[in-house]
Amino acid sequence: MSISKEVKKVTTHTLKNMKASGEKISMITAYDYSFARIFDHAGIDIILVGDSASNVMAGNETTLPITLDHMIYHAQSVLRGIDRCFVVVDLPFGSYQSNSDIALASAIRIMKETGAHAIKLEGGEEVIDSVKRIVSAGIPVMGHLGLTPQSIYKFGTYSVRAKEDAEANKLRKDVKFLEKAGCFAIVLEKIPADLAKEVTRELKIPTIGIGAGGDCDGQVLVMHDLLGINTEFKPRFLRQYLNMNEQITGAVRQYISDVKSKDFPNKNEQY
Repeated sequence: MSISKEVKKVTTHTLKNMKASGEKISMITAYDYSFARIFDHAGIDIILVGDSASNVMAGNETTLPITLDHMIYHAQSVLRGIDRCFVVVDLPFGSYQSNSDIALASAIRIMKETGAHAIKLEGGEEVIDSVKRIVSAGIPVMGHLGLTPQSIYKFGTYSVRAKEDAEANKLRKDVKFLEKAGCFAIVLEKIPADLAKEVTRELKIPTIGIGAGGDCDGQVLVMHDLLGINTEFKPRFLRQYLNMNEQITGAVRQYISDVKSKDFPNKNEQY
């Protein structure tokens, strides 16, 4: 029997025990009530209310435009749909980088106004003060290293991070900083699998990989990518489990045809 199936509610304690026992952690993004309800009933361990909502829900090119108010709206919707899984909410760009006071205020707003279980923020040593302040207030923090999309204009590319020694060594230091500061888990995005394996073994807290190989303690994917709602985004790390784009397009075309031909509604579909 898996640890995650034995518990009524997934918590930070559950996730720590899953790492210790070698049970992998499943994590997916969600942004609304309906999908959150489906994912929770399916048995997902963690839902991430990601700032990727900026891309997949609002159509922005980057995650930068989404605001704290937007994130709170999406998180409120998700929390209404779950009973069992653990819900993490991204702190959006601009809501924590300037100083730890603003970071703490942003995290408190999310927790108070949404009922979320944790927040996630990007960065290592440069955000340690904020991590410490938020954790000291009793709010669980998930870290995020490697490719950090909020810094896309600094990187200039979405390519794999930490391939060079200097960046890899900084990541090795940053994971330790985040663990020591009190993070309960760390997302590792688009880094070499060997590096992810190395730091995962050294940490007592779980790592969640996205494009970081199979040796992380868990995996996360954006729901629109996993379900094939978006069809343009096809990175090597993505496994598409469904082609909803094709299925939805077919269903809507059939509906249009049935309306035009007067097949819908029939006599059994009216009062």
